[in-house]
Amino acid sequence: MPCKTAVIVHDDYLKYDFGPWHPFKPYRWRLVLEILEKKKVFETGYVERISARYATLEELMLVHTPEYIEYVKRMSERGEGFLDYGDTPARKGVFEGAVVRVGGSLVGIDLLMNNVYKHAFNPCGGLHHAREDAAAGFCVFNDIAIAARYAQKRYNIRKIAIIDVDGHHGDGTQNIFYEDPDVLTISLHRYGIYPGTGWYTEVGSGAGEGFSINIPLPEGVDDISYLYMFNNIVVPVVREYKPELIILQYGADSHYEDPLVGLGLTTRGYQEIMDTVHQLSHELSSGRILVTGGGGYNVNNTARIWSIGVIRLAGLDIDIEDLHDKVVYVRESPSQYIIDLAEKIRSYLKKYYKDL
Repeated sequence: MPCKTAVIVHDDYLKYDFGPWHPFKPYRWRLVLEILEKKKVFETGYVERISARYATLEELMLVHTPEYIEYVKRMSERGEGFLDYGDTPARKGVFEGAVVRVGGSLVGIDLLMNNVYKHAFNPCGGLHHAREDAAAGFCVFNDIAIAARYAQKRYNIRKIAIIDVDGHHGDGTQNIFYEDPDVLTISLHRYGIYPGTGWYTEVGSGAGEGFSINIPLPEGVDDISYLYMFNNIVVPVVREYKPELIILQYGADSHYEDPLVGLGLTTRGYQEIMDTVHQLSHELSSGRILVTGGGGYNVNNTARIWSIGVIRLAGLDIDIEDLHDKVVYVRESPSQYIIDLAEKIRSYLKKYYKDL
């Protein structure tokens, strides 16, 4: 059954531009719109383009320190140097681009919580490396964390699940909520690359112990092995947690052709992830799901993955076969390494989740 779905966009998303040499390309969302238009998705009446807005200072401060916000603004106005140690250039306009990307995710929360749309997708959100007081890994402000805090404060949402399938560990989001039992963070990522964190023993601390879940994956993990981890760990944990809102960081750099990560998902693997999380949202959170973008450094593959995601999220009967990869994995079962690793993770988390 089709569901009303918002795709949140803004021309000022393009201001989040680190330069032509940089692997992060700010125009990916426009490629998504081109595909959706070609597929006549907007003509169905179930998917609509909605304008983002600029987040306010008070909204940014739900997560970030005033000193850091001012630092980003000052560095962006100057237009030279880096906001971190060399990954995130402080180019002119980056501050504005970062603020409107946060605002896009907040618009998504408003649409969901006011029952205007069942689902929302901000292709320019998902900036999961940013911390309270620091930029990192191409991420300036953590829109995911701000959206979660915003939902808590404005709509009194008590339990939020953040599922992150970006190829890099969602370290910034994890750190922000590491002691918070009201936000469950789950990250599946290649272990041993940037940022070098996210082993399965990182589970939170204090009141938040057991509410940070990490699934570290080896190089080249294919659809079968990835989905084995997802279905045997992520799904039962989320079901037991029973969130009132789900945020899916849908970074596309776990794809097998991404130049920065080295995992092995195909577009069909990504589709199955979306279908599963979509089902969980209807089962647990009244359908409320905010999907964000994230990594994805092969722009054409990223646009295909996100376009398929929107069409599946909206439940549209539209042929998407031409958007899928032509490769097909022949493996019929997960690798023994993945089976053994999944058992280790389940055993470690069993004290927190009886359904594992």
